[in-house]
Amino acid sequence: MKPLRYTFLAAVLVGAAAHAQAPIKTLPYPQPRKVDTVTTYFGTKVPDPYRWLENDQAPDTKSWVQDENKVTQNYLSQIPFRETIRKRLETLWNYEKYGAPFKEGKYTYFSKNTGLQSQSVLYRQLGATGTPEVFLDPNQFSKDGTTSLAGINFTKDGSLAAYQISEGGSDWRKVIVLNTANKALVGDTLKDVKFSGLAWRGNDGFYYSSYDKPKAGSQLAGKTQIHKLYYHKLNTPQSSDKLIFGGEKTPRRYISASVTEDQRFLVITGANTTTGNELYIQDLSKPNSPIVQVVDNEKNEADVIDNVGSKLYIFTNLNAPNNKVVTVDAANPKPANWKDLIPETQNVLSATTGGGKIFANYLKDATSLIEQYDMNGKKERSITLPSVGTAGGFGTKKEEKETYYVFTSYIYPPTIFKYDIATGKSTVFKKAGVQFDPSKFESKQVFYNSKDGTRVPMIITYKKGTVLNGKNPTLLYAYGGFNSSSTPGFSTSNIVLLENGGIYAVANIRGGGEYGEKWHLAGTKLQKQNVFDDFIAAAEYLKANKYTDTDHLAISGASNGGLLVGATMTQRPDLCKVAFPAVGVMDMLRYNQFTAGAGWAYDYGTAQDSPEMFQYLYKYSPYHAIKPASYPATLVTTADHDDRVVPAHSFKFGQRLQDAQQGPAPVLIRIETKAGHGAGRSTAQVIGEQTDKWAFMFQNMGMVPYQNN
Repeated sequence: MKPLRYTFLAAVLVGAAAHAQAPIKTLPYPQPRKVDTVTTYFGTKVPDPYRWLENDQAPDTKSWVQDENKVTQNYLSQIPFRETIRKRLETLWNYEKYGAPFKEGKYTYFSKNTGLQSQSVLYRQLGATGTPEVFLDPNQFSKDGTTSLAGINFTKDGSLAAYQISEGGSDWRKVIVLNTANKALVGDTLKDVKFSGLAWRGNDGFYYSSYDKPKAGSQLAGKTQIHKLYYHKLNTPQSSDKLIFGGEKTPRRYISASVTEDQRFLVITGANTTTGNELYIQDLSKPNSPIVQVVDNEKNEADVIDNVGSKLYIFTNLNAPNNKVVTVDAANPKPANWKDLIPETQNVLSATTGGGKIFANYLKDATSLIEQYDMNGKKERSITLPSVGTAGGFGTKKEEKETYYVFTSYIYPPTIFKYDIATGKSTVFKKAGVQFDPSKFESKQVFYNSKDGTRVPMIITYKKGTVLNGKNPTLLYAYGGFNSSSTPGFSTSNIVLLENGGIYAVANIRGGGEYGEKWHLAGTKLQKQNVFDDFIAAAEYLKANKYTDTDHLAISGASNGGLLVGATMTQRPDLCKVAFPAVGVMDMLRYNQFTAGAGWAYDYGTAQDSPEMFQYLYKYSPYHAIKPASYPATLVTTADHDDRVVPAHSFKFGQRLQDAQQGPAPVLIRIETKAGHGAGRSTAQVIGEQTDKWAFMFQNMGMVPYQNN
């Protein structure tokens, strides 16, 4: 493999790129009909002229999609260096990628992609030195590579496997069971499974969760309110599956189940929002034992991560916003009887178990700190990591002597390490083969003050020697919601930015989980504006410290992060040059009317809650906040099979933004076909979208990448 040549200094790029390419003329935007739909909220009439775009199956919506894609592809096809970027990304992507191994029965399984395969292939081998063989090849699931493997679960002895497939990126899944010895199908394929794990009970069957499928014509966008936990007995029809929990008697929006490794306990969590859950257990060792409620409210998080006999190990944030591990006897499992095992600290905790140990993964300023404990809560060691970054994995079966973890950072390609549990020694198992030399780049953490004085961390990555002259092309990313933490992770796509003198910045804004539940709550409901203020302050920091300026700054975010970008650009259209709102929640008054959107109310609140909540949402809702202004060059991205954040959000926002654009910058919407919210996309789809993103950004910054190649 040829070494990567870094021949472009930022100063050269900027100096040579000014006005280097001819401006691109955008085709006239579609001028679709507007309707007089008006909804009244607490006496306020809110017009919704593009309500009809919510019906993504209607002929006029499909016609609009075709018209918009025509405008978008016409523009992108005129960017002279678009194909150069595509070829570069294909070269960068074309290396072997491995997943961390895991053991099931007598086999060791691992995933591998030879480089540009649409989907990674699941292999297995006997022991450490056996010859690998293909176990499941998702590239054979569909001709175009858009059907993906969405999860697999094995029986305790490894003799049976149940796996999920996603077609076109949809959250609706099919479940197929195999005999692992000969890969023969067992029973019928289960259909219409959504937001589900698969938990085996012995070798007879497994638990799974799903909703009733919405009526025809609204399969993707229809509301999914009542989750149901079923037990499927092998070789029986799905129609005879037994309802275990949920449904009309105990309506919950989200239900999940697991079975402890020793097969003794069924663990059930139930919730109506994305934060907090009830907790239940059932002793499977006793015939007809009842389902026992452990936690009777959804105010906090709680889940069983392991057990030793009747002793349960529970991970929770009850009276511990940064999380802790407690123990309790299953005979009296109520919180009043819980005993702290790994107490809360100033750093946010997550925990896994394996080899008879507990691995505590702490977040320290959004980076990993790992400690190993015995099952009595005694700390045995801190695990030495290669550098500052993100470590994930460590979970394995109780009898194993070793486990695996993956370490990565913004400049450290994902590397698999084998970890000896007894000695604490880590050795490199698989090193990433991507063409990238970390020694030529640096990634540093800074802290800046938000509008209200809150101290917010941000990690900034760029090539060593980059001159901070305020002219570097910069992409600022954040998420800021649902207690989700943005931790350092390598991106092959970002190499295009970095090797062209660019800067990648990630702000760990409020609403996320970087500093626990308090940090999360500070960016929810009537505090949501903090999230946007934190993001705006990050952009201003980058400009004030000469990393970039307005004309060379792009902002990016997806899903809740798409909302972030949409709200930011409508509040501050002068903040940046380019905006990438991806699969965003853009209509904050109606998000709860689609799929499982009502479950997001813990973070957002709803327009129906109160006059105060309605007015707050109405003010920042990106779709409603659009006013005639000069907006940045905007590439809205969504997908036709996104049944989590329905594409109507992006459709309505994109059309209204085109209507309101007063400046010369293009406003385009890119609609991927046979794709969903993000997971499971083929390699070609990923490369195609990333190509268009970088081409659009450089074009609108007046810069030419790879001009000296």
